[in-house]
Amino acid sequence: MDKTKIDWCDSTWNPVTGCFHECKYCYARKIAERFGGKQKYADIFVENEPVKENNGKTLAYPHSFSPTFHIYRLNDYIAKKGRNIFVCSMADLFGDWVPGSWIEEVFSACEKSPQHNYMFLTKNPERYFVLHQEGKLLKGDNIWYGSTLTDPAMGVFFGGDVYNTFLSIEPILQPFGKIPNAGDKYLPGWVIVGAETGRRKEKVIPKREWLEEILEDCRRYGIPLFMKSSLADIWGEPLVQEFPEKLKMRSNMALLPGKQGDV
Repeated sequence: MDKTKIDWCDSTWNPVTGCFHECKYCYARKIAERFGGKQKYADIFVENEPVKENNGKTLAYPHSFSPTFHIYRLNDYIAKKGRNIFVCSMADLFGDWVPGSWIEEVFSACEKSPQHNYMFLTKNPERYFVLHQEGKLLKGDNIWYGSTLTDPAMGVFFGGDVYNTFLSIEPILQPFGKIPNAGDKYLPGWVIVGAETGRRKEKVIPKREWLEEILEDCRRYGIPLFMKSSLADIWGEPLVQEFPEKLKMRSNMALLPGKQGDV
């Protein structure tokens, strides 16, 4: 997929879709259920070629939000110019239910197109540790491993000086106080924060002071902070939208007026 409304990346790429996390606020599930098939979330699927509807149009989510490996999408970015790519925005590639072979094939596709930065994100960072211990976690200056946090007590992955890592505090549902691991030798290379979107009845509206605390820690430890556009009504303009130097090198967005702010 070349275009995306996610404002911290240039593109999204979904060789794997679907998830078993059952997050109540999940935007991806709603999209897959609206535009995909009607199968229940009881299995995982593999598709070697696109599944077509009666009108010939490709069905992006043929098994709704059941985890599905779309093998035919692996080479989508080989011939394209370098960009920042969010890998599996419609899945958790590192969920416990995902076969290791799927992850290895996605990594292999990344290696074939080294002109891009690849950003992975999971609510199960323990899988990063396991793959690292097995010697299977892809290394590279253009590879970034993110941990999603909605609770300060959730697990995170800090890759020392071997891996690029970042935190995605989205949706922010409560005060965080301090960035996890702040002050330790190894810190995340980037922090992204965003508000819950959609119309969920229990939707949490973050407070400005929650963001101020995170910004203060980022400033203290020299960590770039990116506030998503969903925070505009809470923070005001301009939003703080900073990129790590390694991502600025390839990010077209970082060069566009109005895409970066400061305080």
